[in-house]
Amino acid sequence: MRIIVVGCGNVGMTLTQQLSKEGHNITVIEEKSSVVQAVVNNLDVLGIVGNGASYSIMKDAGIESADLMIAVTNSDELNLLCCLIAKKAGNCHTIARVRNPVYKKEINFIKEELGLSLVINPEEAAAVEAGRLLKLPSATKIETFARGRAELVRLVIDDNSRLRDLALRDIPSDLKKQVIIAVVSRGNDVFIPDGNFIIRSGDEITIIGPSSNTTSFFKKLGLPAVKVHSSIIIGGGGTGYYLAKQLIALGIKVTIFEKDSSRCKELTDLLPQALIINGDGTDKDMLLEEGVMSTESFVALTNLDEENIMLSMYVKSINPKAKLITKVHRVNYGEIIGSLNIGSVLYPKNITADRIVQFVRGKNASQDSNIETLYKMNDDRVEALEFIVRQGSPVVGKPLVDLKLKKGILIACISHYGEIISPSGESVIRDGDSVIVVTTRTGLKDINDILEN
Repeated sequence: MRIIVVGCGNVGMTLTQQLSKEGHNITVIEEKSSVVQAVVNNLDVLGIVGNGASYSIMKDAGIESADLMIAVTNSDELNLLCCLIAKKAGNCHTIARVRNPVYKKEINFIKEELGLSLVINPEEAAAVEAGRLLKLPSATKIETFARGRAELVRLVIDDNSRLRDLALRDIPSDLKKQVIIAVVSRGNDVFIPDGNFIIRSGDEITIIGPSSNTTSFFKKLGLPAVKVHSSIIIGGGGTGYYLAKQLIALGIKVTIFEKDSSRCKELTDLLPQALIINGDGTDKDMLLEEGVMSTESFVALTNLDEENIMLSMYVKSINPKAKLITKVHRVNYGEIIGSLNIGSVLYPKNITADRIVQFVRGKNASQDSNIETLYKMNDDRVEALEFIVRQGSPVVGKPLVDLKLKKGILIACISHYGEIISPSGESVIRDGDSVIVVTTRTGLKDINDILEN
């Protein structure tokens, strides 16, 4: 696809790197010449110095032949104006990053009137991810398929797990019927396991199944499978606000620490059900006084990575049962953070970029395939694809055990008229079904591609 990216800050740079790596034709528009020079020198992209809201600059970037324009500058208004100009000048798909909560109520109107394909609020996107994790606190990552009816959930196997040292074929039937174990990550290795694969302590497994079944699976493993009842949030910025709003709606008791007194007043008006504390969340005495040792979850959302990491480590030491969520801006901390065992980590710029990249992959794939949704996982080594099965497909009408699948492919879920099925060898795919396939192969464009020739 021919894609124009306006704004090359953290999100813009992450997007450009990923989309360029995936073979798209990228042109970057950025007002800082030094940034443009750095991007052009390091990536196989074109760069233009200028204001993305300028028609002449857009024209120079090739808007008339572009498939997509993505505006991710630091200004909401500039992003929306870029989309308006791009839509009028090129009639391409447009995506805008919009952060101001004021626009939240009007977002559907704005999207419709400007013809936007996607509007993404980074703070809200991060809060949604955090909210999912607090609904199922034992999970480290949760994604959805089949319009939210199926879930892809990651969890780490500990020494006490019922699954530890079991081959998949020997897993008790009460667990096996619930979900499909689709991927296992062990150190630097990633596996799509067969029945002989033995799960070990420390493995991170990815399960796929109906939302209700994933909850039941966690319960049967003896893991927390219901939402937390209390949460302490450090930082009352946009992400903290959106997260608190979600949690309050679920009946969860919320305490927010915020240093800025004027912001505290705003939050008190916006979130009357929450306890808003004007204080420094790094003050241990204050945290202890407000119940950090008994809270069921702790979310560190300050603007300082080091502060968030240290806070989570501290809470882990005094309240090991609490679900921890830590916001980190710098992704190059990844390997270090992974060794600290501080729960789930939110990378806001990655969440925003991933949402946009997912949209691009879906659009790109749907041009010549029947892919509905596509996720890349485990450092892009595994793909989870949702296909719509067309009439006459050779996968239709046969038990799965009789299908000759290519190596490295697993049929993980079938959606039949909205009913989510965790398939067995006797399951049958029907016309119009939605099928989730997990694979280490790349380039699948049709459900038929899973079969040996």
